[in-house]
Amino acid sequence: MLEDFDLKAAVEPLLKWYEKNKRELPWRSQATPYRVWVSEIMLQQTRVEAVKPYFARFMEALPDIQALAQCPQDRLLKLWEGLGYYNRVRNMQEAARTVMEKYQGVMPADYEALLSLKGIGSYTAGAVASIAYGLSVPAVDGNVLRVLMRLTEDDSDIMKQSVRKRTEKALARIMPEGRAGDLNQGLMELGATVCVPNGAPRCEICPWGDMCLARAHGTFDRLPVKSKGKPRKIQEKTVLIIRDQDRVILRQREKKGLLAGMYEFPNEEGLLTPEEALQKVREMNLHPMRIRKLEDARHIFSHVEWHMTGYMIQVDSLTREESGMLFVEIKETEKKYAIPAAFGAYTKYLDLRIGNEKYE
Repeated sequence: MLEDFDLKAAVEPLLKWYEKNKRELPWRSQATPYRVWVSEIMLQQTRVEAVKPYFARFMEALPDIQALAQCPQDRLLKLWEGLGYYNRVRNMQEAARTVMEKYQGVMPADYEALLSLKGIGSYTAGAVASIAYGLSVPAVDGNVLRVLMRLTEDDSDIMKQSVRKRTEKALARIMPEGRAGDLNQGLMELGATVCVPNGAPRCEICPWGDMCLARAHGTFDRLPVKSKGKPRKIQEKTVLIIRDQDRVILRQREKKGLLAGMYEFPNEEGLLTPEEALQKVREMNLHPMRIRKLEDARHIFSHVEWHMTGYMIQVDSLTREESGMLFVEIKETEKKYAIPAAFGAYTKYLDLRIGNEKYE
């Protein structure tokens, strides 16, 4: 168990390993509070390689907290397009506005104050406080929980908040003076590159190889213990790609809820037949001329799974103004309107690129 293990003995080998093996990452080269914060929010639920180009573009467009606080939402969502979990960036902007109003545009060098900002939990607060400010506080994420549960052969359920809390307490007791940021990053790095979540861990290059209980007893494949969440709700949808010659219809989603404020193709609940899809288009005061069935697709959110079918429907361009719909030039869409990756299976039918695709 975690509490029975001499964690202090694990600190020095990890720090030496991290110093020699740490990856060169753009947010590490200049570990300012703002850069650490943005990178940690981006890295939630997202791979490092996918984040790198987003981080570079975000920093170029919004180089400081003031720029983030003042950014128009459409532009902000466009910068985040393809990263998913869009509440992350909305919360980040709200927190930036708080920092401008309450802390004169400087992120507070205080763990509890960081924790009070919108969208910042104990892990992100710990990362910013330790990496950017050198404060002796832990930063416990999934990687850290995994490596510590294996090291100490602790079979507690890491999905329980109580397990995270006692892991934070255990780490807080062994934080090396002046090197808390290195220890936290070393733990993250070990979990990302050696004690990996999928497949066998690379025990032969692990700095803890001779002290890891899971390795000694061959139990690494059973650790960490992670209880399953509730099954995702299935929602069936029909996506309508409605276009005239050069334009396509978009509509903006509600300001609250899933994908709030993003732009989407018109879609209907349920899997419609071609005739039902055409009738929906007629109800929009449009005159459909041709219809083509597109592929079925699915997209997984954290709690919901969309099962989609799609139709490409050509309409008479003369009905554009009569419909009151937002007809947008396809190339203009790439520049201005943030379309979530949930519709990625259908953007290719318009040669429309979203997210990182625009830059490849």
